[in-house]
Amino acid sequence: MAFDMQRLMSRVNEAGPNGCWLWTGGQTANGYGKYSGIVAHRAVWSALVGPVPRDLQLDHLCGVLLCVNPDHLDPVDQFENMRRRFASYDRCASGHLYTTENTYIRPNGHRDCRTCIRGRVRSCQLRR
Repeated sequence: MAFDMQRLMSRVNEAGPNGCWLWTGGQTANGYGKYSGIVAHRAVWSALVGPVPRDLQLDHLCGVLLCVNPDHLDPVDQFENMRRRFASYDRCASGHLYTTENTYIRPNGHRDCRTCIRGRVRSCQLRR
């Protein structure tokens, strides 16, 4: 896909924190930059690096969804992208910290919060 480089890069602020190139154009509902019907980071990658393989996604290594700096993007499959995303969370959905003492690792590798597990067990015992 060919891009108008001047138009594309006119929506990029290369003075973002930590070397991020921040997208200043439109955004998708979930916070990614949007450009000509595709996500902006994919457009910038395609224009500057080359096409992204069909089965891969671009993972934001910096964690900034509006960042389009190719140096901050890593082509990975969906499973790896999701694994990295959830591994970066330091708290469970209830807000308890994932510490060594408070984290149970399931056989499938997913984490559980021991505080929440204890709460669910107590809740089940009270209903009996």
